[in-house]
Amino acid sequence: MADRRVVSLVPSLTEAIAVTLPGALVGATDYCTHPPGLDVPRVGGSKYPRVDEVLALRPDVVVMNMEENRRVDAEELEAAGVTVHVTYPRTVATALDELGTMLRALGAAGEPDWLRQARAAWAAPAPAETRTAIVPVWRRPWIVAGGDTFTSDVLRRLGVHNLFDDPDDRYPRPGLEELRALAPDLVVLPDEPYLFTASDGPEAFAGLRCVLVSGRDLTWYGPSLADARTRLERALHGA
Repeated sequence: MADRRVVSLVPSLTEAIAVTLPGALVGATDYCTHPPGLDVPRVGGSKYPRVDEVLALRPDVVVMNMEENRRVDAEELEAAGVTVHVTYPRTVATALDELGTMLRALGAAGEPDWLRQARAAWAAPAPAETRTAIVPVWRRPWIVAGGDTFTSDVLRRLGVHNLFDDPDDRYPRPGLEELRALAPDLVVLPDEPYLFTASDGPEAFAGLRCVLVSGRDLTWYGPSLADARTRLERALHGA
């Protein structure tokens, strides 16, 4: 079990595997930026991996996510005899549990320290929601994080109510005027999947408080969860 060869097509899971099971990871996507200095073959993007190159790495398991990856690629890998482990967390609690399940399936003897720290960090009950927010994740067109998403649950646990909380519309595409008219307390702008910056994003929401945050803190489920709560609380509730 401990000698399983793993290819990860999900950046946050790549980090979780690399720091927990050194040597197990034999391939990752071009967008797998953590841990820094990760030296494994790259097989393209999450949406369009080069499946032939994945298979050439002779993986025992390919780790995927229901949202980030395509079913057609999973089916092709399975048809080639590769085990595909799929994750799909929409809450912090399920993310922590799915991480534990995945790592055990890949050969971890127990939960790593970072996962225990993450469980402790997010164990406190969610405070009363005192602020409202919208979370654009793309522009041209504008796309926002909606209900039934990991990102929305992270905000809820930090006392911030996502104004797009319809569980049946996970990534709405409202117009910019609709977004402005909602007058949220916060416009939360992560640096991925769209790279919002101080000069690209806030200018669209003049008069509203814009908060730039790390997409790794807001949308990744992996080792970043151990410290993400502290950083996000500071950003969202700071002066």
